[in-house]
Amino acid sequence: MADSVPAPHPYANTTAEFAANLAAVQANIEAAAARAGRSAQNVRLLPVSKTVPEERLRQAIAAGCHRLGENKVQEAKRKSANLADLGVEWAVIGHLQTNKAKDVALFATEFQALDNLRVADALDRKLTELGRTLEVFVQVNTSAEESKFGLPPAELDGFLHELPRFETLKVQGLMTLALFTADTGRVRTCFGTLRTLRDRARESSPELIGPGELSMGMSGDYELAIEEGATCVRVGQAIFGARNTPDSRYWPPAGPTD
Repeated sequence: MADSVPAPHPYANTTAEFAANLAAVQANIEAAAARAGRSAQNVRLLPVSKTVPEERLRQAIAAGCHRLGENKVQEAKRKSANLADLGVEWAVIGHLQTNKAKDVALFATEFQALDNLRVADALDRKLTELGRTLEVFVQVNTSAEESKFGLPPAELDGFLHELPRFETLKVQGLMTLALFTADTGRVRTCFGTLRTLRDRARESSPELIGPGELSMGMSGDYELAIEEGATCVRVGQAIFGARNTPDSRYWPPAGPTD
């Protein structure tokens, strides 16, 4: 399938414009869920606000964004402090280095990219000190790309069995990034792999997978993800508008974790 150039996502700057974009995304969620014979009420929309300045975020929050996803810890920490008056919750969805875990433990409600025990330990120690808990998703590399973070599927079961000792980490389910391609069949395969892994975990050790959520799908493929079983979609540009910053800044190639 040949790559196509997608139409730019409409830029939002006012509460009304954000509300319109949110409504359009929600309509797509409902249509995708209907195609799959699912209820849209079982699909959570996580707006991803990376690169979006705080003055625009205030408008987005007024339009109904109450939990926002960020990739970079420093950016998320700054925004959480400066927007604390609005009571918004924060989800860190990008790869986390161990030395940044203490910051995430301070402000985040949710962490969607857990893929190594060193980070789990660092988060748990700080959360215990603070008397807090953190919702976590285990990231799985379903595309088999060396450039992506996440556990190889074959290592998921062993990893899940290690997590109960970190009592502050509340496993919600699994997360993945699909291939960045216009080939929808290959994208579906990534999503289907994550669903299969979740289903196997539910059968063998249901206590290890929590609610068994599936966080998968972004602005370019969230409808496919919903058709394949996503319970959380991470949508940025379709809500906030096209970004000038390349995704490579926020999804760096896999490398050392510390």
